Amino acid sequence: MRKFRLILCSLVAALLVGCGTTTKVPITGRKQTLMVSDGDVLSLSSQQYQQYMQSAKASTNTQNSAMVKRVGQRLSQAVESYLSANGYASELSNYSWEFNLVQDQQVNAWCMPGGKIVVYEGLLPVTQDEASLAIVLGHEIAHAVAKHSAERLSNEYKNQYGTAILGAVLQGAGVSEGTQQLIALGQSLGGELWTSGFSRKQESEADHMGLVFAAMAGYDPSVAISFWQRMAAQGSGSGGLFSDHPSDAKRIQDIQKWLPEAQKYYTAGTSTKTSAKAKTTKSSAKTTKSSTGTPKTVGTLHISSKK
Repeated sequence: MRKFRLILCSLVAALLVGCGTTTKVPITGRKQTLMVSDGDVLSLSSQQYQQYMQSAKASTNTQNSAMVKRVGQRLSQAVESYLSANGYASELSNYSWEFNLVQDQQVNAWCMPGGKIVVYEGLLPVTQDEASLAIVLGHEIAHAVAKHSAERLSNEYKNQYGTAILGAVLQGAGVSEGTQQLIALGQSLGGELWTSGFSRKQESEADHMGLVFAAMAGYDPSVAISFWQRMAAQGSGSGGLFSDHPSDAKRIQDIQKWLPEAQKYYTAGTSTKTSAKAKTTKSSAKTTKSSTGTPKTVGTLHISSKK
């Protein structure tokens, strides 16, 4: 009997894995098996997002709201460029980025699948500048890119409905039964699926990816250290930003480990801008000399980059 149960469990596990799709997370390369489609996840999250936005109060601070959107758009553009250049171009259709600042004094931010990101006003006194805000938004974007909500939903799906899936398969009605179970699971988890409950592994992965994303967008990733030190002073280790996150000390330690990798992207972006600046200046100087016959000081091309 025990042997039969082991065989049955193995069969259920095999069916669950076989029905899933194995993907690789950008930046970290971690493999994950997803039991739900992008379309299902986006549909469920969109419903929850619309419900939230109908009840939320948008910030009346136009300057801060514009800053959140500006930093978010800069990050999302850099991330999409990276995905396009690294074999993930087919994923771009899953994103419809939105960055909203709402009236809430919690030190918090969250992201739904598809790139729906909400920042609470209470977070801005801790970020203090755009570069630190980019660290937070990079983290949130990473949750979407790494499909952490879909991964959590898949794990819940496997845990709660393994036996039911097996029965459905044996009865030859796996597809319709599985779809019904997915809908029921999404409804039972509700908004909590999207706004909290990420595992420490996922939070750590989002830290890693977010650091790199911020650097890609031209923000100095080293500000993450001082930001998390300020978060530690807020007592973030006991709740608030990023549910189930690692301790602040562990987070800072990991960020220090990832900084050399992120700095390469930041330095590369800076070097490209500097080279373009030097090339343009040299060309302008040559043209001026040619037309007048006398060398003189000419204007240089400055590429503004708020950090």
